[in-house]
Amino acid sequence: MAARLDRLSSEGVSVWLDDLSRKRITSGNLAELIDQQHVVGVTTNPSIFQKAISQGDGYDQQLADLAVRGVTVEEAIRMITTADVRDAADILRPVFDSTGGKDGRVSIEVDPRLAHNTHATVAEAKQLAWLVDRPNTFNKIPATEAGLPAIAETIGLGISVNVTLIFSLERYRKVMDAFQTGLEKAKERGLDLSQIHSVASFFVSRVDTEIDKRLLKVGTHEALVLKGRAGVANARLAYEAYEEVFSRGRWDALARVGANKQRPLWASTGVKDQAYKDTMYVEELVAPNTVNTVPEATLFATEEHGQIRGDAVTGTYTQSRIDLTALERLGISYEEVVQQLEDEGVAAFEAAWKDLAKALSECLHGMGAEAA
Repeated sequence: MAARLDRLSSEGVSVWLDDLSRKRITSGNLAELIDQQHVVGVTTNPSIFQKAISQGDGYDQQLADLAVRGVTVEEAIRMITTADVRDAADILRPVFDSTGGKDGRVSIEVDPRLAHNTHATVAEAKQLAWLVDRPNTFNKIPATEAGLPAIAETIGLGISVNVTLIFSLERYRKVMDAFQTGLEKAKERGLDLSQIHSVASFFVSRVDTEIDKRLLKVGTHEALVLKGRAGVANARLAYEAYEEVFSRGRWDALARVGANKQRPLWASTGVKDQAYKDTMYVEELVAPNTVNTVPEATLFATEEHGQIRGDAVTGTYTQSRIDLTALERLGISYEEVVQQLEDEGVAAFEAAWKDLAKALSECLHGMGAEAA
């Protein structure tokens, strides 16, 4: 059953589902995906929760109770989202136990409106860890400039972190540095480093979406042959950086006291351009000790017709650099693109949060009026 996904897992890729809803939990669907499709983790974000709650499946009773209590919209958001994450974490707990904490995790994002506020992000991460109260969760912190010290401090408190919205290779190196700084802080505090885990979510398809638009504007043959290559090249060079950082130097001292490597996580792996194979960002990024968090459609597409040929990353670094350098020769600025994508990513999650708050406000107001 699910032979291709089994092969993917055997190559060292942890398959996580990039989606969550109460219906998925209560219907047994999540448990089924774990049992039959090799799913060993779940990621969420404000957009995912906004979609789930707006569809209404399974939330009516909790919303009614919250309305009767007269809670604020902010409290309602956290009560609903943490309930889903807690229940999903319980379903994944056997995976967490059997993998020694490596997998079986559910990620929940700090309030995206805090992305540029270091101290508030740390406070939010502490609050989320307390609210969810499950060992097999990740607090998602964006890799903004303000997020970097927040990552270090949160890890230093012993809270496991999923660093999200990474687009730049330079920023990724700073993320790995912040992770190690956090472990050093945790060590100074006497914490058990073997209990602290982290992943670094490197976004893929959004890079191609933006760069492909610019290549089409250039319009030359040289430009058009580069379409659909930047996202994978960027991610492969991120893996090269991962291999370098976690193989020597500063890392050695941390590894000796039981620290776990911060695994690369390939995010945004659903294909946006229908001209591309729907499993492209799975097949082209197979590498040991990585995570690929996929939408359900990509999960089943991989099971049905994905071609898993083993490690597709190691040894590709020279060609990846050639591909990215070619963009610069065409006048496409890598630094400009990755900064734009980070800004847009933060803005998109803020917008989803606001949409979610608006929808919940209307629900709470309507149910409160009915109760009165």
